[in-house]
Amino acid sequence: MTSTTADAGHRPAEELESLALRAGRDLEDASPQEVLRWAAETFGRRFCVTSSMEDAVVAHLASSVFPGVDVVFLDTGYHFPETIGTRDAVAAVMPVNVITLTPRQTVAEQDAEHGPKLHDRDPDLCCALRKVEPLQRGLAGYDAWATGLRRDESPTRANTPVVGWDPKRRKVKVAPIARWTQDDVDAYVAEHGVLLNPLLWDGYASVGCAPCTRRVADGEDARAGRWAGTGKTECGLHT
Repeated sequence: MTSTTADAGHRPAEELESLALRAGRDLEDASPQEVLRWAAETFGRRFCVTSSMEDAVVAHLASSVFPGVDVVFLDTGYHFPETIGTRDAVAAVMPVNVITLTPRQTVAEQDAEHGPKLHDRDPDLCCALRKVEPLQRGLAGYDAWATGLRRDESPTRANTPVVGWDPKRRKVKVAPIARWTQDDVDAYVAEHGVLLNPLLWDGYASVGCAPCTRRVADGEDARAGRWAGTGKTECGLHT
């Protein structure tokens, strides 16, 4: 990867937004590698990948065009042990720099302030404290971030742009596999031996925090196991 002016410092939000909207049009039909190569060449070290460690597909894709790319992981304090294990395996075997973000409060401190099991009583507030705020803080040094969002995952994600503008954080948001289907993901994993969270073989189609994630039944939406029965479909990171 060649060095860019992006490595020198933060770009104005107006410039970033214009860049994002233009790239979203130009790269709509591009491959994930082409999208990620554009992001790496445009933003340099001010670009990162975020991963829930459900799988390492986007991290693997990004590392193929940008070895040493920052991979940001949110440790909410409520993850399954398998998720933490997947993070550690990615850090150990892939050419990436895994960065773990944590909330301002431990689970015990949050329980002391808000009462136990906030995730059951007010899942939106719990997500805001343990996901949204840490990511906002953790992305401060970047101009662009990549996610593994796909349009086929749920109706709320059907219009996900390949490259778009994140108004909440005023950054470029890259979704390199937005146009992929689950079959595309499975084929890539099989071809490249990409790390997967073991829970995906145990009935979990989407892996989040342990208290708010269940297995899905045949025919259910991939994200039906997240916050089941609450009407909640997103944690707030992508809305």
